[in-house]
Amino acid sequence: MKKIKDKEFVPFITAEAIDTRLQEMGTKISVDFKEDNPVILGVLNGAFMFLSDLAKYISIPAEISFIKVSSYQGTSSTGNVKELIGLDAELKGRKVIVIEDIIDTGLSMTHLLKKLEINQPSQISIVTLLFKPEALKHELEIDYVGFEIPNKFVVGYGLDYDGFGRNLPEIYQLK
Repeated sequence: MKKIKDKEFVPFITAEAIDTRLQEMGTKISVDFKEDNPVILGVLNGAFMFLSDLAKYISIPAEISFIKVSSYQGTSSTGNVKELIGLDAELKGRKVIVIEDIIDTGLSMTHLLKKLEINQPSQISIVTLLFKPEALKHELEIDYVGFEIPNKFVVGYGLDYDGFGRNLPEIYQLK
């Protein structure tokens, strides 16, 4: 069990299970995009560990860039998306792979996709480490899912509770 601020969390997904799944996902992405030199776009802050580790298993040439969007405060979505750091990679006519830590309501991803489509990429694919199908409120086509999880709050491996817990090498669920 881990205590983060005022909440208790229990082990949920081990570091070993995450690494095994990332190897599988990296291999699949490498095969699917072997001719494309895609732009891999990490969504900060949460996807930093996921993208860093996943990139080690992607064997094709790819450009990596980042954007920062947020809709969370505490343990729930605020319903508002704030864009904090803008895009600096050229996307026109290119295939884009968006790397997200977690998709629950889909609000942040829906907002991000609208922003990205303005740049006229030829294709946008979504990769998420965690997906909460029960929480989804916006229709999304997710191309690569690490783990489907119940609609419970999680921390670790880049995911946080009010800024804390991102550095844990595994994922914990709210007790």
